[in-house]
Amino acid sequence: YVDHEVKPSIDMLLGMGVGVGFADPAAPWGTRFSGITGAPSGIFLNYPIPFSTNVRVTAELPEGVQRDTVFWWIVRGIKGLPLQISGLPIPSSARLRLHRVDDQQVSPLQEFDLCRIVGDGMIFQVTMAAKSTNLEFMEGQMRAYMGGSNQPQFLSSGLEDYFLGTYYFNRGLYHLPQAGLTHKDELKSSFSAYRFHDIDPVFFSNGMRLTCRCGEKRGDKVLGTKPHPQPTTY
Repeated sequence: YVDHEVKPSIDMLLGMGVGVGFADPAAPWGTRFSGITGAPSGIFLNYPIPFSTNVRVTAELPEGVQRDTVFWWIVRGIKGLPLQISGLPIPSSARLRLHRVDDQQVSPLQEFDLCRIVGDGMIFQVTMAAKSTNLEFMEGQMRAYMGGSNQPQFLSSGLEDYFLGTYYFNRGLYHLPQAGLTHKDELKSSFSAYRFHDIDPVFFSNGMRLTCRCGEKRGDKVLGTKPHPQPTTY
Protein backbone atom coordinates (compact mmCIF):
# COMPACT_ATOMS: atom_id res chain seq x y z
CA TYR A 1 0.00 0.00 0.00
CA VAL A 2 1.71 3.18 -1.23
CA ASP A 3 0.91 6.59 0.26
CA HIS A 4 -2.11 5.44 2.33
CA GLU A 5 -3.79 3.50 -0.49
CA VAL A 6 -7.01 1.73 0.46
CA LYS A 7 -6.56 -0.79 -2.34
CA PRO A 8 -2.95 -1.91 -2.86
CA SER A 9 -1.42 -1.01 -6.21
CA ILE A 10 0.91 -4.03 -5.89
CA ASP A 11 -0.87 -7.26 -4.90
CA MET A 12 0.76 -10.51 -6.02
CA LEU A 13 1.47 -14.12 -5.28
CA LEU A 14 4.98 -14.19 -3.86
CA GLY A 15 6.24 -16.80 -6.33
CA MET A 16 4.77 -15.01 -9.33
CA GLY A 17 6.40 -11.86 -8.04
CA VAL A 18 9.76 -13.35 -8.97
CA GLY A 19 8.39 -14.95 -12.13
CA VAL A 20 7.87 -18.49 -10.81
CA GLY A 21 4.68 -20.38 -11.54
CA PHE A 22 3.48 -23.81 -10.42
CA ALA A 23 5.62 -23.58 -7.26
CA ASP A 24 8.68 -24.71 -9.19
CA PRO A 25 11.41 -25.41 -6.60
CA ALA A 26 14.44 -24.57 -8.77
CA ALA A 27 17.05 -22.70 -6.67
CA PRO A 28 19.37 -20.98 -6.13
CA TRP A 29 19.19 -18.31 -8.81
CA GLY A 30 18.85 -14.57 -8.97
CA THR A 31 18.92 -11.36 -10.97
CA ARG A 32 19.64 -7.84 -9.77
CA PHE A 33 15.91 -7.46 -9.10
CA SER A 34 14.73 -10.81 -7.74
CA GLY A 35 15.50 -14.46 -7.14
CA ILE A 36 15.24 -17.53 -4.90
CA THR A 37 18.14 -18.80 -2.80
CA GLY A 38 16.74 -21.69 -0.76
CA ALA A 39 14.05 -24.29 -0.27
CA PRO A 40 11.24 -23.74 0.41
CA SER A 41 11.91 -20.02 0.82
CA GLY A 42 14.64 -17.44 0.33
CA ILE A 43 12.74 -15.20 -2.08
CA PHE A 44 14.14 -11.70 -2.49
CA LEU A 45 12.73 -8.69 -4.32
CA ASN A 46 14.77 -5.58 -5.09
CA TYR A 47 12.02 -3.76 -6.95
CA PRO A 48 12.15 0.04 -6.80
CA ILE A 49 8.79 1.20 -5.39
CA PRO A 50 8.49 5.00 -5.44
CA PHE A 51 6.49 6.71 -2.69
CA SER A 52 6.07 10.15 -1.17
CA THR A 53 4.86 9.55 2.41
CA ASN A 54 4.80 5.87 3.36
CA VAL A 55 4.71 2.22 2.24
CA ARG A 56 2.82 -0.55 4.04
CA VAL A 57 3.72 -4.18 3.25
CA THR A 58 1.45 -7.06 4.27
CA ALA A 59 1.31 -10.83 3.76
CA GLU A 60 -1.65 -13.22 3.69
CA LEU A 61 -1.50 -17.00 3.94
CA PRO A 62 -3.34 -19.01 1.27
CA GLU A 63 -6.07 -21.47 2.12
CA GLY A 64 -4.83 -24.79 3.49
CA VAL A 65 -1.67 -23.44 5.13
CA GLN A 66 -1.39 -23.77 8.90
CA ARG A 67 -2.17 -20.53 10.67
CA ASP A 68 0.85 -20.78 12.98
CA THR A 69 3.33 -20.52 10.10
CA VAL A 70 6.30 -18.24 10.89
CA PHE A 71 7.58 -15.60 8.45
CA TRP A 72 10.93 -13.81 8.40
CA TRP A 73 10.88 -10.57 6.45
CA ILE A 74 13.37 -7.81 5.70
CA VAL A 75 11.76 -4.66 4.29
CA ARG A 76 14.13 -1.82 3.56
CA GLY A 77 14.18 1.44 1.66
CA ILE A 78 15.72 4.88 1.41
CA LYS A 79 14.42 8.44 1.34
CA GLY A 80 15.45 11.28 -0.91
CA LEU A 81 17.31 9.20 -3.51
CA PRO A 82 16.41 9.94 -7.15
CA LEU A 83 15.15 6.88 -9.00
CA GLN A 84 16.52 5.85 -12.38
CA ILE A 85 15.41 3.12 -14.77
CA SER A 86 17.33 2.44 -17.98
CA GLY A 87 19.67 5.27 -16.97
CA LEU A 88 16.82 7.77 -17.18
CA PRO A 89 15.50 9.78 -14.23
CA ILE A 90 11.98 8.80 -13.19
CA PRO A 91 9.65 11.64 -12.12
CA SER A 92 8.96 11.82 -8.40
CA SER A 93 5.24 11.46 -9.17
CA ALA A 94 5.74 8.10 -10.93
CA ARG A 95 4.30 5.01 -9.24
CA LEU A 96 4.78 1.27 -9.74
CA ARG A 97 1.54 -0.52 -10.62
CA LEU A 98 0.85 -4.24 -10.97
CA HIS A 99 -1.70 -5.46 -13.53
CA ARG A 100 -2.86 -9.06 -13.14
CA VAL A 101 -4.58 -11.72 -15.20
CA ASP A 102 -5.60 -14.62 -12.96
CA ASP A 103 -6.57 -18.08 -14.24
CA GLN A 104 -7.99 -16.79 -17.50
CA GLN A 105 -8.87 -19.51 -20.02
CA VAL A 106 -8.19 -18.38 -23.56
CA SER A 107 -9.51 -19.98 -26.76
CA PRO A 108 -7.15 -21.09 -29.53
CA LEU A 109 -5.85 -18.13 -31.59
CA GLN A 110 -7.60 -15.64 -29.30
CA GLU A 111 -5.73 -12.42 -28.54
CA PHE A 112 -6.13 -11.30 -24.93
CA ASP A 113 -5.07 -8.37 -22.77
CA LEU A 114 -2.33 -8.55 -20.20
CA CYS A 115 -3.06 -4.95 -19.28
CA ARG A 116 -4.70 -1.72 -20.48
CA ILE A 117 -3.07 1.43 -19.16
CA VAL A 118 -4.03 5.08 -19.51
CA GLY A 119 -1.58 7.96 -19.43
CA ASP A 120 2.19 7.79 -19.85
CA GLY A 121 4.67 5.26 -18.53
CA MET A 122 6.91 2.31 -19.23
CA ILE A 123 6.79 -1.46 -18.85
CA PHE A 124 9.13 -2.64 -16.09
CA GLN A 125 8.51 -6.41 -15.94
CA VAL A 126 6.26 -9.08 -17.43
CA THR A 127 5.71 -12.45 -15.75
CA MET A 128 3.65 -15.25 -17.27
CA ALA A 129 2.54 -18.74 -16.30
CA ALA A 130 0.44 -20.85 -18.67
CA LYS A 131 -0.89 -24.39 -18.98
CA SER A 132 -2.55 -26.23 -21.86
CA THR A 133 -2.68 -29.69 -23.47
CA ASN A 134 0.12 -28.95 -25.94
CA LEU A 135 2.73 -26.23 -26.31
CA GLU A 136 1.45 -24.73 -29.56
CA PHE A 137 0.23 -21.67 -27.64
CA MET A 138 3.91 -20.61 -27.59
CA GLU A 139 3.61 -19.57 -31.24
CA GLY A 140 1.66 -16.55 -29.97
CA GLN A 141 3.27 -13.15 -30.39
CA MET A 142 3.40 -10.37 -27.80
CA ARG A 143 1.93 -7.09 -29.02
CA ALA A 144 1.88 -3.54 -27.66
CA TYR A 145 -0.70 -1.03 -28.92
CA MET A 146 0.64 2.44 -28.21
CA GLY A 147 -1.46 5.56 -27.69
CA GLY A 148 -4.76 4.05 -28.77
CA SER A 149 -3.40 2.76 -32.08
CA ASN A 150 -5.10 -0.29 -33.61
CA GLN A 151 -1.79 -1.32 -35.19
CA PRO A 152 0.49 -3.21 -32.79
CA GLN A 153 4.19 -2.98 -32.17
CA PHE A 154 5.35 -6.61 -32.15
CA LEU A 155 7.54 -7.38 -29.16
CA SER A 156 8.38 -10.92 -30.26
CA SER A 157 8.05 -13.45 -33.06
CA GLY A 158 6.80 -16.06 -30.58
CA LEU A 159 6.11 -16.35 -26.89
CA GLU A 160 9.36 -18.10 -26.00
CA ASP A 161 11.25 -15.52 -28.06
CA TYR A 162 9.79 -12.73 -25.93
CA PHE A 163 11.34 -14.38 -22.88
CA LEU A 164 14.62 -14.73 -24.85
CA GLY A 165 14.17 -18.47 -25.41
CA THR A 166 14.11 -20.49 -28.62
CA TYR A 167 12.26 -23.50 -30.01
CA TYR A 168 9.77 -23.84 -27.16
CA PHE A 169 12.59 -23.49 -24.59
CA ASN A 170 14.32 -26.63 -25.87
CA ARG A 171 17.38 -26.23 -23.59
CA GLY A 172 15.44 -26.14 -20.31
CA LEU A 173 15.46 -23.69 -17.42
CA TYR A 174 17.63 -20.58 -17.41
CA HIS A 175 17.79 -17.48 -15.18
CA LEU A 176 19.40 -14.50 -16.88
CA PRO A 177 19.50 -10.83 -15.85
CA GLN A 178 17.07 -9.79 -18.59
CA ALA A 179 14.77 -12.84 -18.78
CA GLY A 180 14.42 -16.38 -17.53
CA LEU A 181 12.48 -19.63 -17.83
CA THR A 182 11.53 -20.65 -14.29
CA HIS A 183 9.32 -23.68 -15.03
CA LYS A 184 8.69 -26.07 -17.89
CA ASP A 185 6.77 -29.36 -17.89
CA GLU A 186 6.35 -30.86 -21.35
CA LEU A 187 4.03 -33.61 -20.10
CA LYS A 188 1.66 -31.05 -18.55
CA SER A 189 2.34 -28.43 -21.25
CA SER A 190 3.06 -25.73 -18.69
CA PHE A 191 5.67 -22.99 -18.30
CA SER A 192 6.47 -19.83 -16.40
CA ALA A 193 8.95 -17.07 -17.18
CA TYR A 194 9.93 -13.47 -16.46
CA ARG A 195 11.18 -10.58 -18.59
CA PHE A 196 12.58 -7.23 -17.45
CA HIS A 197 12.55 -4.12 -19.63
CA ASP A 198 15.19 -2.10 -17.84
CA ILE A 199 17.80 -2.67 -20.56
CA ASP A 200 15.43 -2.40 -23.54
CA PRO A 201 12.73 -0.06 -22.24
CA VAL A 202 9.21 0.06 -23.68
CA PHE A 203 7.88 3.59 -23.19
CA PHE A 204 4.37 4.73 -24.03
CA SER A 205 2.27 7.88 -23.96
CA ASN A 206 -1.49 8.39 -24.13
CA GLY A 207 -2.06 4.83 -23.00
CA MET A 208 -0.89 1.35 -23.90
CA ARG A 209 -2.50 -2.06 -24.36
CA LEU A 210 -0.25 -5.12 -23.94
CA THR A 211 -1.56 -8.37 -25.43
CA CYS A 212 -0.64 -11.96 -26.15
CA ARG A 213 -2.21 -14.50 -28.49
CA CYS A 214 -2.92 -18.17 -27.84
CA GLY A 215 -1.03 -19.54 -30.81
CA GLU A 216 -0.60 -17.69 -34.08
CA LYS A 217 -2.04 -17.71 -37.58
CA ARG A 218 -0.79 -16.10 -40.78
CA GLY A 219 -3.36 -16.07 -43.52
CA ASP A 220 -4.88 -19.55 -43.53
CA LYS A 221 -1.83 -21.17 -41.95
CA VAL A 222 -1.82 -21.94 -38.22
CA LEU A 223 1.79 -21.86 -37.06
CA GLY A 224 3.35 -24.80 -35.24
CA THR A 225 4.44 -28.37 -35.76
CA LYS A 226 1.69 -30.28 -33.94
CA PRO A 227 -2.12 -30.07 -33.87
CA HIS A 228 -3.51 -26.59 -33.46
CA PRO A 229 -3.23 -24.74 -30.12
CA GLN A 230 -5.71 -25.80 -27.50
CA PRO A 231 -7.55 -23.80 -24.81
CA THR A 232 -4.89 -22.41 -22.49
CA THR A 233 -5.06 -21.02 -18.97
CA TYR A 234 -2.86 -17.99 -18.26
